[in-house]
Amino acid sequence: MEQPPQKSNPLETEPIGKLIRRYSVPTALTLMVSYLYNIVDQIFVGQGVGITGMAATNVAFPLSIVTVALALFLGDGCAANMSLALGRRQQDQADRTISHGVTLLVAAGVFLLVVVSLFAAQIVWLFGATETAFQDSLAYTRIIALGLPFQLFCTAFSSIIRADGNPQYPMKCMMLGAGINLVLDPLFIFGLHMGVTGAAIATVLGQAAGGVLCLAYIPRFQLVHVQRAFLRPTAALTGQILKLGFPSFLTQIMTAAVQITMNNLMTRYGAQTVYGSDITLSVYGMVMKVYQIAHAMFVGVSSATQPINGYNFGAKRYDRVQATYRLAAKIALLVSVGWFAVYQLFPRVIGSLFVAGDPLYLDACQHVFRLYMLCFFVYGVHMATASFFQSIGKPTQSLVIPLVRQAVVLIPLALGLSWAFGFNGALLAAPVADVVSFLLSLFLVRREFRQWRGRGWLAAEGKP
Repeated sequence: MEQPPQKSNPLETEPIGKLIRRYSVPTALTLMVSYLYNIVDQIFVGQGVGITGMAATNVAFPLSIVTVALALFLGDGCAANMSLALGRRQQDQADRTISHGVTLLVAAGVFLLVVVSLFAAQIVWLFGATETAFQDSLAYTRIIALGLPFQLFCTAFSSIIRADGNPQYPMKCMMLGAGINLVLDPLFIFGLHMGVTGAAIATVLGQAAGGVLCLAYIPRFQLVHVQRAFLRPTAALTGQILKLGFPSFLTQIMTAAVQITMNNLMTRYGAQTVYGSDITLSVYGMVMKVYQIAHAMFVGVSSATQPINGYNFGAKRYDRVQATYRLAAKIALLVSVGWFAVYQLFPRVIGSLFVAGDPLYLDACQHVFRLYMLCFFVYGVHMATASFFQSIGKPTQSLVIPLVRQAVVLIPLALGLSWAFGFNGALLAAPVADVVSFLLSLFLVRREFRQWRGRGWLAAEGKP
């Protein structure tokens, strides 16, 4: 049932720069803290167990990516539908959406726990474990499975609570969990000599604390309300949630597919280098975990634009939608250039945080960082563009960008170039994919805004 507006919404009236700052900073910090679970594990395991232990945590890392993928599938889809419904003054539809979301997330959490627990050994082999790291990888994965539902809740509710107008709350939940993990990691690894098992237990306890706090927010929603009558999912609304969440899901799933592919290529072709397979597998995993910090900034900016774009597109404020995209793309470019400089100038410094005093390992860090991140200075724009299309209810365009970057370009190219040029060929696939996705993003968004101008939604002189 449609309801008339009662008061102006800040998403429609406040300056865009202020809104992006308000939403992006807590979101980026929330994700950074989430990724710190894996980075802290990697650092403590590297210092306390060594390169084999690092390889073990790297093997389990795609599980975290898959969990985030499922969380964003439901969380971003729910948040996008909520924002569009609120922008159209459809309160009943917004309430139905959040109620459906709660049920779907609980079911997804149970599904993850059961599947990973039952097939842990098969998953570890699939994700590229070496024979020397298999037992540590299996022990780590079996324990990590217990925390996956809580990681799912935390990540998904971050998007939903942000759309409810409270981006600071999930940040506090994540910070509490990270703090617990940070304290328990050295205690379990060094104090109790529990190795990778201790790192896994510390991670699960931290994730449980953050997840429970996010669930506790359900009765405190401000703009929407969970209603018992709407908890039973319907096919139509569930389909709409999944439709708008699928681009986020695909992006993360393809990231996991890239990680699994590269893990196996590092194991196979790294053995043919002076570094050896354990070092190349460990270094690639470390690079990906450090990359997640940059990734968190891009997600922070792109996710911050979703409620802004969704609400204003629903309210037919197309000028604000265009301005929001422009600013987000500029910020993403600046962040990309900054991280490109870090990756190219300080690879050995970054590597020494994880394993110190091993010259061969540090040589591998420098080699992998500089080749794999060769074109990172254009990276962030494709994420801002995909988020833009998702927020205005156009999942097809949003899907094309990650699909082309990872499934069409990066993975096939990594397989082909590694076959032709070995270890270096696998690494060079990433910069090619970065340039292709950048150019594709520019093409799609320019075409979209031309269509808007043709319909009279924007001034004729306005160009992205």
